[in-house]
Amino acid sequence: MSNENMAELLFPDVGQLPSDIYSLYSPRNLSSSAMVTRFAPSPTGLLNIGGLYATLISERLAHQSNGVFYLRIEDTDKKREIKGSLENIINSLAYFGIHFDEGPTLSGGEKGAYGPYKQSSRIQIYKVFIKHLVRNGIAYPCFCDTDELQKIRISQQNLKVTTGYYGQWAKHRDISFQQAKEEILKGKPFVIRLKSLGSSDTRIKYHDLVKGPIELPENDQDIVIMKTDGLPTYHFAHAIDDYLMGTTHVIRGDEWLSSVPTHIQLFETLGFRIPEYGHIAPIMKQVGASKRKFSKRKDLDGTAEYYKEQGYPGMAISEYFMNLINSDFEEWRMANPHKSFRDFFIYTDKMNASGALLDMNKLGDISKDVISRLTGKQVFDHLYTWSKEFDSGLFTLIDKNMEYTVNILNIGRTSEKPRKDYSKWSDVKPMIDFFYDELFEKDVLTGYKLPTNVGFDVAKEIVLGFSKTYRFNNEKEAWFHEIKELAVRLGFAKDMKLYKANPNNFKGHVGDVAMVIRVALTNRINTPDLFDIMKVMGENRVFERMQRFMLS
Repeated sequence: MSNENMAELLFPDVGQLPSDIYSLYSPRNLSSSAMVTRFAPSPTGLLNIGGLYATLISERLAHQSNGVFYLRIEDTDKKREIKGSLENIINSLAYFGIHFDEGPTLSGGEKGAYGPYKQSSRIQIYKVFIKHLVRNGIAYPCFCDTDELQKIRISQQNLKVTTGYYGQWAKHRDISFQQAKEEILKGKPFVIRLKSLGSSDTRIKYHDLVKGPIELPENDQDIVIMKTDGLPTYHFAHAIDDYLMGTTHVIRGDEWLSSVPTHIQLFETLGFRIPEYGHIAPIMKQVGASKRKFSKRKDLDGTAEYYKEQGYPGMAISEYFMNLINSDFEEWRMANPHKSFRDFFIYTDKMNASGALLDMNKLGDISKDVISRLTGKQVFDHLYTWSKEFDSGLFTLIDKNMEYTVNILNIGRTSEKPRKDYSKWSDVKPMIDFFYDELFEKDVLTGYKLPTNVGFDVAKEIVLGFSKTYRFNNEKEAWFHEIKELAVRLGFAKDMKLYKANPNNFKGHVGDVAMVIRVALTNRINTPDLFDIMKVMGENRVFERMQRFMLS
């Protein structure tokens, strides 16, 4: 009876029982092989790259098994919450192609039948279960303040025993109803602790999805499950939520590995089915000759937003992560170049148990491959969306030259081996800006970048000669034949082999002639195919640029 009185004393406004809550959350109607996974971030800043990596694993496990992947926001710590963080999380997931089936939406609502999906809206649910534990003598109020806890700690250190609130050191473990009532009447704040029956001498065996069989000491601490402000701790809230929402598998960073005994104890105490846990090592960063974890304070490239701002396609980041998740993905990709990465099944027991290195060169190569598989129109659509947010100048330019820009971006994309020019959207502008007259004219104000072995007078002769014979409708073979003939007329070798045999007999070779024409039209030495460039520029623009060069 005293436990019932204690429960009423502490939670007089909580009238529901656990059975009332269970009735609101029916079991999910899924096959036995379907996984229910989640991403449960706190809205305390930008989504970090490690969180994105773990989330992709969770999403893939759920969807490849015809299960459910949901987003839950753990927002009970209002002091640390940052405005706009929730929106950043949702937008980042969408950009990187990670789609959740249930959870909060940008409109402020929610989708799914197992919400609310924000912990701040679930406080009464947690209190129902905490009151239930108190009623059953499994939880109790603790009125120890900071000073009292520090005294306990000092005593333990002097005796060289494990520090913490447990066993004989758990001062309020057997507090009576009357004692608790007197403390509450004095206005003394309290937390609720779970009465642990564990022993640190006992070891629990647990199979980790990633790391395999693990033994850990049983939890013997009387952990806090409700703070003085009436809000649950992460440990307690996540157990309630994961059970009610039907979570079957949890993928998280291995910094949580030491919490496994506590979490298992919570699930067992509550009578809940324990989800399977997989702990992944953090993604590492190369700094000089050493590797280290990404730092929230030091590393801008440790956030998902950084890669979005730089213009890495979301699908390229996800594709790169697939290489880190399972090493055989690369072989699969070579055999299936046109399939979506989502067609590849991942397996937790094939994951790297040690920290994977974020290799920017490898990411760049994969991103080039991903972009090379897109059509010019698809590249344009991605570039249009990205530049609208991150490069207003580029956006204005391509917005008023849509068809022209699509044609530019389509150069070299129709062959079996498409060009791999861009690794990110921020690469595009400096590589195509010469196509646009206003940018080209600004560029040539500082002079044309001719090859060093061709003087300006000879270069003008080349451009003049080319302008007289050039026909826009010529096929590529006829066009190059005209360049060869022009080269011979002006004293250049018609091919490299001839030039190398007798270099002193010529001003240069046909490649030099083509290079001068390239510079006259683009002011670049390295560009895509010159014939394709002229086709996209159009006849008028080609002749105008040749005329400008000859008058310079």
